[in-house]
Amino acid sequence: MSRFDLVILDYDGVIADSELLSSQAMAEVLTGIGLPTTLDEALVLYMGRRWLDCRPEIEARLGRSCPETTLGDWTRLCHDRAATALQPVEGAAAFMADLDKPRCIASSSPPDWITLGLATMGVPLEQAGPIYSGAVHVTRGKPHPDLFLHAASEMGFAPDRTLVIEDSVPGVQAGVAAGMTVVGLLAGGHIRDGHGEQLAEAGAHVVLQDYEAVRLYMDGSVR
Repeated sequence: MSRFDLVILDYDGVIADSELLSSQAMAEVLTGIGLPTTLDEALVLYMGRRWLDCRPEIEARLGRSCPETTLGDWTRLCHDRAATALQPVEGAAAFMADLDKPRCIASSSPPDWITLGLATMGVPLEQAGPIYSGAVHVTRGKPHPDLFLHAASEMGFAPDRTLVIEDSVPGVQAGVAAGMTVVGLLAGGHIRDGHGEQLAEAGAHVVLQDYEAVRLYMDGSVR
């Protein structure tokens, strides 16, 4: 019998190969408001976190409040680029299609970004499962456990019977804090040298290269 009753997937970098797209857009928007930021800096500082939680750090680095248009400018840039450039993480769609147990998405991103991406990539909503967003469903975002606990509660499953698939340090920390088993996934195009070690240090129970390895892990073939 499987040791997992529920699979919770992050979205950016786990289903959609969107971390480079959104982080590059973030770097450009922040540079445009007077805070020079590189792609790698955006990945390190903001990946896996809500805008609500990123904004105070941005303003501390900037030395003043962000222009009120900053979030909208970043969102529009991401959406414009997603229409032509967004691709799924290799193996993600097949993994969800073949999954024989309940699943859902729990992401720091807003629901409209997630549904746009799923439609763009041709992933049916029923294949991805319900969407839980740190932007709307909880007060505290990742690395706090609230979003994952909310998702498991809404789905009706115990945390200790839940598998989380994550690609970011805050996401891994959130899953571990929720008492769930966490896979650190290295399948996205944003993965840099040392990222697997960072996920392991954040508490990932296992760090895996691709979805085939995730399948084997769920079957008990990889530990």
